[in-house]
Amino acid sequence: MSAIKKLFIANRGEIAVRIIKTAREMGITTVLGVSVADEKSFAARLADEAAVLGPAPAAASYLNQEATITAAIEHGCDALHPGYGFLSENAGFARKVISSGLAWVGPSAEAIDLMGDKAQARRAAEAAGVPVLAGTKGPLAHDADPVEAARAIGYPLLVKAAAGGGGRGIRRVNNESELLEIVELARGEAAANFGDPSVYLERFVESARHIEVQLLSDGHTFLHLGDRDCSMQRRSQKVIEEAPAPGIPEHVRDQMRSSSVELARQCSYSGAGTVEFLYDPVREEAAFIEMNTRLQVEHPITELITGIDLVKEQLKIAGGENLPFTQADITFTGHAIECRINAEDPARGFFPSPGKLTALSWPAGNIRVDAGVEEGDVIAPFYDSMIAKLISYSDTRESAIRQAVDALKAAVIEGVKTTVPVHITLLETPEFQKINHNTTFIERNPELLDTLSQEEARA
Repeated sequence: MSAIKKLFIANRGEIAVRIIKTAREMGITTVLGVSVADEKSFAARLADEAAVLGPAPAAASYLNQEATITAAIEHGCDALHPGYGFLSENAGFARKVISSGLAWVGPSAEAIDLMGDKAQARRAAEAAGVPVLAGTKGPLAHDADPVEAARAIGYPLLVKAAAGGGGRGIRRVNNESELLEIVELARGEAAANFGDPSVYLERFVESARHIEVQLLSDGHTFLHLGDRDCSMQRRSQKVIEEAPAPGIPEHVRDQMRSSSVELARQCSYSGAGTVEFLYDPVREEAAFIEMNTRLQVEHPITELITGIDLVKEQLKIAGGENLPFTQADITFTGHAIECRINAEDPARGFFPSPGKLTALSWPAGNIRVDAGVEEGDVIAPFYDSMIAKLISYSDTRESAIRQAVDALKAAVIEGVKTTVPVHITLLETPEFQKINHNTTFIERNPELLDTLSQEEARA
């Protein structure tokens, strides 16, 4: 029986459903915080109780810290799970949750603070022996000379918001003539989006792949649960993920895994977290990007190759339990691929496609679907447009790709436009199948999406 008796879930959609299902298996009662727009959502129907936090806009509901904590206390909860996004990496909110007497399902506020400041995180990574890219040692001071700093790094380079994350707050600089203008532009964007104008410079890796290492710790035992490849991206947002990361030299894989564990140990990390890397296939080098102090969207592919339920372990750790296994107990079997299916119209520049799901069904077989909706539900225009994550699992990468394509083709989603055709196209490209893709593959091959637009026009 879990030490946590009643859990408040401060999130919505797919991840709220995911947490509710695992909590129920553990005998934990669930209370879901919802906006007025989500009162009749799939997640609200699944939860034991629901608490309305405010109007539809996220700022008035899912980002309303006081309303969230008040609702959790009034409903008699003893713990709060923030999911991902929204308030999940807000150190101030974590402190408020803990000071209110609730258990926080996540790392300490201090760890969130440390890793939330990308310049500080970079310094911490260096201290832990995690490889880093050439760059400034910290945020650029306003009186510092960016030109001199950039010359020491070389072009192309990136200007990155110190408080950014999730692929946001990043601008590329190709040469010295555009540096100063982009630095000032990036500072303004950082201030507007993250409340902090600080930026730093970092070498840009051409043809990089995006690799990440899953961590799990109870504050005493620090473990990795393998790695994932998230290189198929559109505008720095992940589209397809897979585990384990294919085509990585074993010495690079070992370095990423061991140094990530050391970073967790040095910052006394507790819970689930992810260290993200850029991998340069030409140099066969990996370098630190950032650490995400929460559960990742793509966590199911790690669960499938390890057999470990990450949400269950999160809840057990938050309840004061120690991990029941060691690194030697963790094995990796098979290959898993995840496709994030969104209600977007690829033929119209991925414009959101909200509306009612008039038909929704998923194929049977060796496919896992983590969905935030059921047939008849409405994709609201106020939030992220994810419908579901479709995950295939097989003994080989080739077989997992085939299963994913077959499942996507067999899925029935009507009433809204979706990104399913994009996933099928990308999975079937020779570049993806031969692991010759990288984080800019979609941008470098616009004809792939142009073809989809033409097919849509003929339909």
